[in-house]
Amino acid sequence: VLDYTFIDFDAYIEAEEGAVISEIFSKKGEIYFRKREAYYLNELVMSNLEDTVISLGGGTPCYGTNLDLIKSSHFTSLYLTTSVQELTNRLWTEREKRPVINTQDSKSNLEEFIRKHLFERGFYYNQAKHVVKTDTKTTSQIVEEIISLLF
Repeated sequence: VLDYTFIDFDAYIEAEEGAVISEIFSKKGEIYFRKREAYYLNELVMSNLEDTVISLGGGTPCYGTNLDLIKSSHFTSLYLTTSVQELTNRLWTEREKRPVINTQDSKSNLEEFIRKHLFERGFYYNQAKHVVKTDTKTTSQIVEEIISLLF
């Protein structure tokens, strides 16, 4: 729809670090990861990218001064919100690739974990310029809503 460059921030970090995020977490720890995450976020924001979408990881706005950097940048922040049940279903199948949730051994434990983290992170997430509820919407409807918010 838009001819924008798309950057998956996790993939960007992996390319820069030469390792997948789960390896970074296991070999160097979360503190190292969060410091590098902040460094790369600053690098992208300060590079004055135009016509670019950056898809951030769920923890990115919640650590250090990342949220302040996002809010003071020329980018428009969007928080795509989804129900806990839908998040649980999506994340259950890919939890092995996600170091923050890979120890959850049942769907009910994962759901509890998600509820807790959404509660803790809600303060940060809800500071986005726009909040888009995605439940019951098709991808096309979500895209249309985002475009209407941006233009």
